[in-house]
Amino acid sequence: MISINLSYAQHYKKKYKYTGHFWQDRYKSIIISKDEYLLACGSYVELNPVRAGMVKAPKDYPWSSYGINAYGKKDDLIDRHIIFDKLSTDESVRKEYRSFVQKMQRQPESMRGEMDHRTIYGGSAFIQDVHKQYKLDAGIKKRGRPRKEKSDVENK
Repeated sequence: MISINLSYAQHYKKKYKYTGHFWQDRYKSIIISKDEYLLACGSYVELNPVRAGMVKAPKDYPWSSYGINAYGKKDDLIDRHIIFDKLSTDESVRKEYRSFVQKMQRQPESMRGEMDHRTIYGGSAFIQDVHKQYKLDAGIKKRGRPRKEKSDVENK
């Protein structure tokens, strides 16, 4: 991912004679539970153009998967996830998804704060299973080298 980000940033900066920071933050990946948590993350991404003030509704943004997921439109460029595939065949499920996204739109900052501080997004049982399976310690470690404890400094 780093090489993709770096090469795209270099290409863009050279082509458009852009200087300064290109990406806002460091790349971060999160382990996501399936089903409703994946739908919540998908709707969060589909609402980004709305939060950025580019469009008033997610359906108005032409480069989003929202039209496919919420209205069943066809697009050969999109690789669909199995959970979103369920949306494509059933209008009542798509209607429920549109309602879900509207609900997320009314509380736009709710998920943003959670995503900033989590490494795993899902129910408590899922989070415990992932911690146990991969021997993870809770939370995100602080950037940089760990500080020396006073006892280590005094012993030298």
